[in-house]
Amino acid sequence: MDAKEVLAWFLGQPVKVAIVIIFGLVARVVLLRAVDRLTKHALSSSSRSDQRAATVSRLLHGTISTTIWIIAIITILAIAGINVGPLLASAGILGVALGFGAQALVKDYISGIFLILEDQFGLGDEVEIGTIRGKVVDVALRVTKVLDSDGRLWYIRNGEILNVANHNRRD
Repeated sequence: MDAKEVLAWFLGQPVKVAIVIIFGLVARVVLLRAVDRLTKHALSSSSRSDQRAATVSRLLHGTISTTIWIIAIITILAIAGINVGPLLASAGILGVALGFGAQALVKDYISGIFLILEDQFGLGDEVEIGTIRGKVVDVALRVTKVLDSDGRLWYIRNGEILNVANHNRRD
């Protein structure tokens, strides 16, 4: 391999990979800032709304970051000359298999999204969920944490929350 071939290779693949990485970093920063602004303006008007905005923002941050880096990795593999078609097909089959196996987990996350968006309860609310009554200390996408009057911390999967009595809300 002579100097021209080495220079052509170096200006080819490594530069393309660097461009993909830089583009991914820039896109991630821009999109995350946009999400922060949108969620603050759309959902914030009180401290309770700020909590909802922060939770929705966390969800979108994770989704955006994961999506950008998966696309970047697949693009880099394609630049490296790896056939990504079979990889994408395998990922699709794996995704379906995981979807069936993780139905309860998916149900918990989707229920958590709706609990937060519908503002059924928030931090500090006195709630009754099934046989558990106590103060909500955390609302996340997968589980809600409730502290009962005996000091026990209950972890309730959001997909299992069917009925909620919120003793702080009368509307």
